[in-house]
Amino acid sequence: MGFFSAIFGGVDNTMLTEAINEGAFLVDVRSAGEFASGSVKGAVNIPLDRIQSQLAKFKGKKNIVVFCRSGNRSGQAKSILEQNGFQNVINGGTWNNVSQCVK
Repeated sequence: MGFFSAIFGGVDNTMLTEAINEGAFLVDVRSAGEFASGSVKGAVNIPLDRIQSQLAKFKGKKNIVVFCRSGNRSGQAKSILEQNGFQNVINGGTWNNVSQCVK
């Protein structure tokens, strides 16, 4: 167990894993260049600065998982989506974290 995990507790990915197993819409909010260098299997790339103009792509999705490099941009994306009426948004944090939950 890592130092930070020992202090703060491990990340509980139960909800994240369940959402992914149920076919969540996986959205990488990093730049196109970052996305091209590697991402989560089955994810789409909608950079943070395009979320507002791409809201139609999120309509009708049962669960939405947003993620990025550090969890910062995905937190912002989650807020934007929630401000626009989406209640089923999970901040998956880093793309490596989300990738570990994908089977």
